[in-house]
Amino acid sequence: MYQLLDTINSPADLRRLPRAQLKTLADELRAYVIDTVSKTGGHLSSNLGTVELTVALHYVFNTPDDRLVWDVGHQTYPHKILTGRRERMSTLRHLGGLSGFPRRDESPYDTFGTAHSSTSISAALGMALASRQKGEERQAVAIIGDGAMSAGMAFEALNNAGVHDDCRLLVVLNDNDMSISPPVGALNRYLAQLMSGRFYASAKNVGKQVLRVAPPLLELAKRLEAHAKGMVVPATLFENFGFNYIGPIDGHDLDSLIPTLENIKHLKGPQFLHVVTKKGQGYKLAEADPIAYHGPGKFDPAMGLQKSSAPAKQTFTQVFGRWLCDMAEHDSRLVGITPAMREGSGMVEFHQRFPERYHDVGIAEQHAVTFAAGMACEGLKPVVAIYSTFLQRGYDQLIHDVALQNLPVVFALDRAGLVGADGATHAGAYDIAYLRCIPNMSVACPADENECRKLLTSAFEQNHPVAVRYPRGAGAGVEPEAGLQSLPFGKGEVRREGATVAILAFGTLLYPALQAAEKLGATVLNMRWAKPLDIELLLKVAASHEALVTLEEGAIMGGAGSAVSEALQAAGLVKPLLQLGLRDEFIEHGDPAKLLALQGLDAAGIEAAITARFGALFQQSDKPGKLALKSVG
Repeated sequence: MYQLLDTINSPADLRRLPRAQLKTLADELRAYVIDTVSKTGGHLSSNLGTVELTVALHYVFNTPDDRLVWDVGHQTYPHKILTGRRERMSTLRHLGGLSGFPRRDESPYDTFGTAHSSTSISAALGMALASRQKGEERQAVAIIGDGAMSAGMAFEALNNAGVHDDCRLLVVLNDNDMSISPPVGALNRYLAQLMSGRFYASAKNVGKQVLRVAPPLLELAKRLEAHAKGMVVPATLFENFGFNYIGPIDGHDLDSLIPTLENIKHLKGPQFLHVVTKKGQGYKLAEADPIAYHGPGKFDPAMGLQKSSAPAKQTFTQVFGRWLCDMAEHDSRLVGITPAMREGSGMVEFHQRFPERYHDVGIAEQHAVTFAAGMACEGLKPVVAIYSTFLQRGYDQLIHDVALQNLPVVFALDRAGLVGADGATHAGAYDIAYLRCIPNMSVACPADENECRKLLTSAFEQNHPVAVRYPRGAGAGVEPEAGLQSLPFGKGEVRREGATVAILAFGTLLYPALQAAEKLGATVLNMRWAKPLDIELLLKVAASHEALVTLEEGAIMGGAGSAVSEALQAAGLVKPLLQLGLRDEFIEHGDPAKLLALQGLDAAGIEAAITARFGALFQQSDKPGKLALKSVG
């Protein structure tokens, strides 16, 4: 099946092929991507859309000496395959295997690590200017999708790049959200090559020099050029940033891509190439439903994605989506906001039922937060559905625009804790630590699906900013109760009465804590809130136990355990305290259960850690019976 592809172990091998064979190579590469992802799971639609573009870039540019910087990175499987990692694709997104995103420590061809959007132009510009300063002749190429162009950072980079008219920077806009318009074809291919050619560029520069002595004529010439381009290409927005705009061209047409790229690489100054591609290209099922095939699990390529006959447990994302619709029905002030994550955040039904109250602001997390603040100023009750790892991008706005003004914005933090296959870039490891230090901010940590629904209601009832953090996927499987009942604000509960040691669990690790406590005879508290802490319950338990253990699926440093330590110190209590959570390291991709076990956060790991630290206390204890503690909340 892969006669040509099997001979490509590096882009140097690719560049030795006759151009006539590249179409066959692209077909084999596309088939290999489908075959690989069907066995491992991963991103599919976006990768199928960049096959020809990847082949053309590595064919034309001298990679890795020329730098390719991929935005987001979930379209880099063809890039990985062509750069010596073909045989390792079976390990994609598995523990110890290939990352689903570019990583500098994985390959010299991955020039910039990424998984969040809109960073490529900034990074590529930095590389281009560094090369210029060092006197090195190399091209820096940023490949960015149309969705990522909605982020302010991309335009900040364009604005900066436009003043460096001697840098060797190419921005490739991979436009895959629109159909290829009629101008894309033989005529447009010719015009794109003409506009990217050295003759055109030289003629334009000579013309500018000649007409510089007559400014009115120069301005007229510029207007005529813009008008002529505007007849066959989109608006000249990017030229106003100082880029030479080329395109749009068909991103699946190698006969268009390669000559255009070959012309561009000889030009100086910032260049902007607009290519139009199709998500899922070459696999009909993915073309028909690119969203469903964006990040599928394992599947049979011949059959496509199949619905499971077994009823699946309700995910936290689904719990949020249903709560959002129910609360919107109950309270007309509710508005839902997402930064381009409608499906991922469970807002499809809300969008369908309440279109006037649904706002997708694009990949623009900073804007999403301040946009919510503006709505809250006018008496609405915004709910921002955002991944924990993406809220990091709007941190200044969270402090300055929401918390400082004490505005009632609810942040539904999906993907809190470890996320498995997406790895360190997407892990929601830091939200407790970065949120609890902000005045006016509260943080809820539901232990299961039922608590998630109730704590969302509790958050919505408050008149200040509140975040509710919950993990990816399903939890313990506790069916959410109907209605919009809330739980007491800032109050936890005793879930198991024991002796000697008390485990204070924040979030879904309550359930492995209960398993460990059965063997240890320990007390278990479901704290529910990382901020405010239930101080009354904490002090009561501290007074009646020999030692305390905090447990959270978040960073230990500055997390909920640190909050408990601070509260004990403020109360003047000295008590042995063991803090369990995510260690001070970036946690790589892999099976979530395995990753938790490696962090010592499964039932066995919790039991082992407590025994190692407090085993002597259990042996010395002469109080094996349960303590009479009353549940609070």
